[in-house]
Amino acid sequence: MGKYDDDERKKSGGCFGWFMVMVILGVVAFAVVFTYKKKFGYIPGTVSSKYGDALTTAMQFFEIQKSGKLVDNKIPWRGDSALHDGKHANVDLSKGMYDAGDHMKFGFPMAFTATVLSWAILEYADQMNAVNQLEPAKESLKWITDYLINAHPKHDMLYIQVGDPVADHKCWDRPEDMTEKRPLTMVNASKPGSDVAAETAAAMAAASLVFRSSNLTYSSLLVRHAQDLYAFADEYRGTYSKSIPQVGAYYNSTGYEDELLWAASWLYFATKDSTYLDVVTGEDGEKYAKWGTPSWFSWDDKLPGTHVLLSRISFFGLDDEADLDSLYKYRWTAEAIMCKLLPHSPKASPKRTYGGLIWVHKWHALQQPVASAFLALVFSDYMLTSETSRIKCGSQSFSPADLRKFAKSQADYVLGQNPMKMSYLVGYGSHYPKYVHHRGASIPADAKTGCKDGWKWLDSNKPNPNVATGALVGGPNKFDEYRDTRNNSMQGEPSTYNSAVLVGLLSGLVTYSSVPKSFL
Repeated sequence: MGKYDDDERKKSGGCFGWFMVMVILGVVAFAVVFTYKKKFGYIPGTVSSKYGDALTTAMQFFEIQKSGKLVDNKIPWRGDSALHDGKHANVDLSKGMYDAGDHMKFGFPMAFTATVLSWAILEYADQMNAVNQLEPAKESLKWITDYLINAHPKHDMLYIQVGDPVADHKCWDRPEDMTEKRPLTMVNASKPGSDVAAETAAAMAAASLVFRSSNLTYSSLLVRHAQDLYAFADEYRGTYSKSIPQVGAYYNSTGYEDELLWAASWLYFATKDSTYLDVVTGEDGEKYAKWGTPSWFSWDDKLPGTHVLLSRISFFGLDDEADLDSLYKYRWTAEAIMCKLLPHSPKASPKRTYGGLIWVHKWHALQQPVASAFLALVFSDYMLTSETSRIKCGSQSFSPADLRKFAKSQADYVLGQNPMKMSYLVGYGSHYPKYVHHRGASIPADAKTGCKDGWKWLDSNKPNPNVATGALVGGPNKFDEYRDTRNNSMQGEPSTYNSAVLVGLLSGLVTYSSVPKSFL
């Protein structure tokens, strides 16, 4: 045997050895992936095209709802509108977003939209970025916070509404063609609104964290407004719908206590000032936190969000100086909320449709299920990141995978896995509502109609000429049924605040990676 044969044999042996190493590594990798898939239900780092596509769709509704001088307008049937909002009071309130299918700017739910959108970005920026939705989310957020900054011209003054809802609802027209008057409503020292002021403070504090790395000057401005608004809310305590009864017909607040804790929590994360942590662990926390009593997260009730948000501190040990006993009560309550949501928990809420949707209210029925699923997903990721394996619900215990499974069940219901086989996210899938209760979508962009002569478009039996892509409609009834008619505002009207919680939920489902242990 010659040297050539010897060399070839060595090469063959070496190649075979490397081949075996690669096979073994492949088997090990497969085993790890299989085990992870079996244990948690998903593989780290993989992007779900389903949720990625849904998120991309959902984000478009914020573009549709924009008021003001549109920049880089992506919606062909939308144009500039409400350019003079606030002008008679020497404030520029042209930006912001229309609340739902009408042309009102309601500050209370709009601020909640900004807070939740900020929270979603802070927890799931990597996931959003994986499907190119991070920058659009930040742009939409800034469109709202620009408006909120201008709505707060003085320490004890906050404009909380643009437009007269009675006059507005007597019209069916495009926002570009509005001619009705746009009066302003404010809270101040004599007409306090701790709820709306504190929610606006929460929005600005949370958004300041989003923009801190990219625009420090803007972030600092948001913090200053947040601190000032919180001080205003705390100093002049009162519920805005009691101070201004007429606003209660649309967004009646059940109290300001939850917003004070919610805002203080966000201000603590934004400033690391322990004064705000003292609020949630001190007398206000004792009186207002309702520890151990789960409720439903919504634009009106921020307590569930507060409990989950503050559980970050005990999960990740972010503050050695904090009152850990009081803070643990927030985490304990957050766990109670999770136990209420998990369908196989002995503490589970029995309020569910046959199709598995959490059922709370017939108006905008998807609001609480989607918001609850978002909280469940965030909490499950806190557990995973902190390597917390189980939570106790009575005699049983549940894993992060159980919470994620629940969150996916509500998301999947929205996206078409329901008895109607209908996607309630407009523009996603092949079967979704075609008669959405939305003025701009229902009227052709070239139509010449005013306030009164536009009603024919509401009454038309033809589908909307413009697709309100990304709109999350109100949802089904308790029998999982949906009636797709334009006059059915209870089921068919979308809103920006419901879109915000859906964006948060879908972002967390796009892919799995650890949530940040600190927002700073």
